[in-house]
Amino acid sequence: MSQDRTRDRLLMLLKMRDGLSTKALAEALHISVPAVRQHLRSLGDEVVAQSEVNGVGRPAQIWRLTETAQHRFPDTHGELTVKILESVEKQLGAAALDRVIEDRSRENAALYSERLSGVSTLQGKLQRLAQIRSDEGYMARVEKTDAGWRLIENHCPICAAATYCQGFCRNELEVFRQVLGPTVRICRSEYLLAGGSRCTYEITPARKRD
Repeated sequence: MSQDRTRDRLLMLLKMRDGLSTKALAEALHISVPAVRQHLRSLGDEVVAQSEVNGVGRPAQIWRLTETAQHRFPDTHGELTVKILESVEKQLGAAALDRVIEDRSRENAALYSERLSGVSTLQGKLQRLAQIRSDEGYMARVEKTDAGWRLIENHCPICAAATYCQGFCRNELEVFRQVLGPTVRICRSEYLLAGGSRCTYEITPARKRD
């Protein structure tokens, strides 16, 4: 395996997981710990390590991507999208920009609802939704929690647009609520634009009203 390909796999592992130790990276890549350290050094300021205590013994070095590394992952036509949004807001006003975002949300809700139709279980719906979002570039996955489920999106392919106008993110959460239905509660527990390393949503059964 070439060094470039190994580094790409290392970056993807760190993108998809919230921090990995040097040993865990070595095991996942099937290479030695010294080799992993060499690749990490070559990435410079794209990765950062923090010491974390996990049980007895010496603290482990846990590696994460920095903001600098995000340029390696695509933002779908980010600069062009922002210029278009700026133009819409400048020429037509903020209300028109809101209507553009709402129209996109309605289209997504209709598409997701159609793709989820026929899926009866919450687990099935979430797995189907994660696959749809991954196809759109969000690198999404679902995991079980004690309280319910967690939808994790490790990448945002519209980050530039969302940074310019956070209405995209607000409406996105409403789309999830709409397509998953009233029997569940969904809230964002980690937010990329608020300094998180990804966007994470907690899905739990809705409380019954008295």
